[in-house]
Amino acid sequence: MPRDRRRPPSDRDLGMDRPITRRDFMQGAALAGAGFAAAPLLAGCGHRTPPLRVAAQDLPGYYPPRLTGLRGSHLGSFETAHLLRDGHRLPAPLELGEEYDLVIVGAGISGLAAAHFYRTERPDARVLLLDNHDDFGGHAKRNEFEIDGQVRLLNGGTYAIESPRPYSDVADGVLRAIGIDAPALAASTQKKDFYASLGLKQSVFFDQETFGADHLAVGYGERPWAEFLQGTPLSEAARRDVERVETAHVDYLPGLTSAQKKARLLKMSYRDYLKDLVKVDPAVLELYQSRTKGWWGVGIDAISALDCWGVDMPGFKGLNLAPGSIAGMGYTPAGFADTGGSVFLHFPDGSATVARGLVRRLIPAAVPGSSIESLITARVDYRRLDRDGEPVRLRLSSTVVGVHHDGAPSSASQVRVSYMRDGRALGVRAKHCVLACYNAIIPYLVPELPAAQKSALHEAVETPLIYTSVALHHWRAFAKLGTHSIYSPGGYFSTSRLNGTVDIGDYLSPKSPDEPNLIWMTRTPCMPGFTEREQNKIGRAELYATPFEVIERNIREQLARTLAGGGFDPAADIAAITVNRWPHGYAPENNPLYDADLPEAERAYVRGRARFGRIAIANSDAGAGAYTDVAIEQAHRAVYELLGA
Repeated sequence: MPRDRRRPPSDRDLGMDRPITRRDFMQGAALAGAGFAAAPLLAGCGHRTPPLRVAAQDLPGYYPPRLTGLRGSHLGSFETAHLLRDGHRLPAPLELGEEYDLVIVGAGISGLAAAHFYRTERPDARVLLLDNHDDFGGHAKRNEFEIDGQVRLLNGGTYAIESPRPYSDVADGVLRAIGIDAPALAASTQKKDFYASLGLKQSVFFDQETFGADHLAVGYGERPWAEFLQGTPLSEAARRDVERVETAHVDYLPGLTSAQKKARLLKMSYRDYLKDLVKVDPAVLELYQSRTKGWWGVGIDAISALDCWGVDMPGFKGLNLAPGSIAGMGYTPAGFADTGGSVFLHFPDGSATVARGLVRRLIPAAVPGSSIESLITARVDYRRLDRDGEPVRLRLSSTVVGVHHDGAPSSASQVRVSYMRDGRALGVRAKHCVLACYNAIIPYLVPELPAAQKSALHEAVETPLIYTSVALHHWRAFAKLGTHSIYSPGGYFSTSRLNGTVDIGDYLSPKSPDEPNLIWMTRTPCMPGFTEREQNKIGRAELYATPFEVIERNIREQLARTLAGGGFDPAADIAAITVNRWPHGYAPENNPLYDADLPEAERAYVRGRARFGRIAIANSDAGAGAYTDVAIEQAHRAVYELLGA
């Protein structure tokens, strides 16, 4: 293959000397981490506990959606939990004298939905939500930018109302309760063909390190394959193999029934399917290696061929597989194979709109307006989230470190909840507690849990990922190159695409390449050659160890290389960067390559979520599906387990 000899860009070329991201990053880090600095010093040191001070969320101007730099699992949100995990002794809590009917650990979609269900059944109930982050929503985070006088929104986590199965009455009921008619809004607000109307297409970026030369091929799946592949650094043999994978009706498992083929494909990775049965050139394997990362966070080496068939990956046209899933398939591909999935609805800030709608229902004074349209542009008043005397209170930057029954779990009338905030250990009491947080932390929060349940909870290894929002002064480079979405199989980020076009209420997406816009870039760190869970652990360690500057440099360099032909200047064109780092990202699903196909009741996520006295567990981990409806349904189950008991 030809080699591409280029001068590596300097930090000045890339814009690393520009102050905007450094300035906002440091402000965000200071705000998020202000309360943590004293926490390690308090652990068993015997110093006098510092006095209570005004919480950050109660200060004028507090508005975390506008923070840039390192977000997601930001500085100050995880360190106390890691101290607890590592066995450090935390101070005894100061009892605040606050008593509630329900305390919820975690103010993501599941925690907010749990508050909604509890208050629906008990309208007079007093509820406190505690969250370790400086903003509510969990993974449903909102990234908000003002660029050259125009507001632009993007999801910092959960992308859309989308599920492998139609929404249940329970999940759809919550959406409707907060004013979301998903089918109607999908029909009226989504402008899916906007970029296509400008002639922009999907692309693949072949990078020098993987393929021998940098090359942007425009029109993936939209132009004849020979035309699309012309000029790429792939050999003629590899090009023929790509066209064969994408278009040929070849039966690579002759003589077997559909059921027998599915059974074979279930226990074979998609990479092995392409390598051993389709027999493609090695370069073709690298082209497809990252295609599964958006679904599962790992490459095609760790995902079954049948699961890839279930999400419409290429190469199966000639196998004549019967519709529908078989036992053992993962939650996502099985659902799509059986039902085609739910309605798709993307709000400008993703499922952060759902979180904001739930907060508005629980604490109306905090979120102005009443319609779903006003919810998009509303500025949340964070000072109203945690007010004395209000029936529902939401307390941010509060990391729960202990949940204990006040007596034997079978007969206790209360639960004691302790948490760290601003370097202080504080305590409250409640009749019930819902743990709407990661499964991985629960065994440390509730040491009384049976050993078998702790073990089951520890089996949940979430998928690490980075969702990055890059704010641009304009997007002329994309328009000049004729592309809106770029798949980079060998890139640091595997996907880079212009923000989805959604017009709702007063929020209007850009219509001209001269207007500010956002790029959504995704990275799922992994290490091919290991099991999915092992790759997740390796990726999580990488995220915690990688400083913001390294991620920023990769963002700027990848965009500079990918969009070079369009005249993109990373130093001048980038207005701001928000990196949403999620070491504990997607909830884990069943993986047929490594996981046994057990009866539902025997699966770890079911055993792990069992109610324990006055404590119930609600999160997407407990439903083994990384979707908004799963989080809502698990909240419903947990609340009614408590109320039924």
